[in-house]
Amino acid sequence: MMEYEEAKKLAAAGNERERRELAGRNDLRPELLYFLAEDKSREVRRAIAGNNATPRQADLLLAGDQDEGVRELLAAKIARLAPNLPQETRAQIRDLTIEVLEKLARDEAVKVRRIVAEALKDLTNAPHHVIQELARDLEIRVAGPVLQYSPILTDEDLLEIISSGPIHGALAAIAKRRHVGDRLADAIVAAAIEAPEETDTITALLNNGSTQIREETLDLILERAPAIEVWQEPLVRRPFLPMNAIRRLADFVSSSLFDLLQARPDLDKATAKAVAKQVKKRLAAEAKQRDAAGSSAPPPPGDAEAMSAAIAGGKSDQVLAALARDAALNAVIVKKIIGSMSAKAVTALAWKAKLSMRQALQLQLKIAGIPPHQALNPRGGSDYPLTEREMEWQLELFTG
Repeated sequence: MMEYEEAKKLAAAGNERERRELAGRNDLRPELLYFLAEDKSREVRRAIAGNNATPRQADLLLAGDQDEGVRELLAAKIARLAPNLPQETRAQIRDLTIEVLEKLARDEAVKVRRIVAEALKDLTNAPHHVIQELARDLEIRVAGPVLQYSPILTDEDLLEIISSGPIHGALAAIAKRRHVGDRLADAIVAAAIEAPEETDTITALLNNGSTQIREETLDLILERAPAIEVWQEPLVRRPFLPMNAIRRLADFVSSSLFDLLQARPDLDKATAKAVAKQVKKRLAAEAKQRDAAGSSAPPPPGDAEAMSAAIAGGKSDQVLAALARDAALNAVIVKKIIGSMSAKAVTALAWKAKLSMRQALQLQLKIAGIPPHQALNPRGGSDYPLTEREMEWQLELFTG
């Protein structure tokens, strides 16, 4: 152990190397460590910041240091000490540590705040107000770990964050939490369902086996799932689906998922029979699609399977010819509608040509090239979402 007077002399007048070595010792008196916390050398202050023996008063001083490296080392040290905070019997030390955490949680450097967030995310006794601040951080690298893991955050806290219009990535982080209840799932889906940039949020929610999703909320997802392929496998794999949801899935999931859908252990006899029938129908339609790929003739009038196959195969010329024929419209007008990028107009054209709404959705995606997040989805799984008058008006915009 170094003599006090010798250490005091080095702290005041030693060279940088000597002061840095001194700052790393764990046997110095607290007042000398505090003195070195104000050293002009950042290397000395960094050594003090990483020293577990540094008094908390000095840590509080270092939390406002101008050097980011000092604050990073301090954050890493406080992160190591944070799990022991609830067992700290000295009230002054506990209060000072919390004050240091508060200051670091508001640091201008993302890396510093992120270190604090990672340290506190799993703690059941983390300071509630610090967790609240980190959860509302404007950087997802900081907020994300806390939103996903912190047991401190209640459903009410999370619902308030969702209602405030959180940063991108926050909804997905919340969707990955353990035990997402139906109220929270409702709020997540309501906030994410119409936002194309939040597609991953719904995917995360569906992949979360602990999530409780009400049937009404599941219906919202199913209405849009035909146009968003990444949701389909998580839906098929999801446990405890209502039977009507399974039947709807059989209408649109890719053929690679048929075996998985039919192998679900919760299928009742009626649903299993309905799914098998629909799978057989879909496979026949895909066979027609392959046959139609080599044909240049438009699908025959009234042949829904041939029309679906031509649309799925991207046979634009044949589909446009069939639409003009079945809707009794000029081919030039049909081409303008398809090229308009208007989901409503293309849907109206499909209706006029007596296509089903599910065919209308595929027409939007495969032939008109409308992005999935802009496409009109079936209402209730199969109905047109527009009134007849609305669709007539859409067509009149092109026919005059």
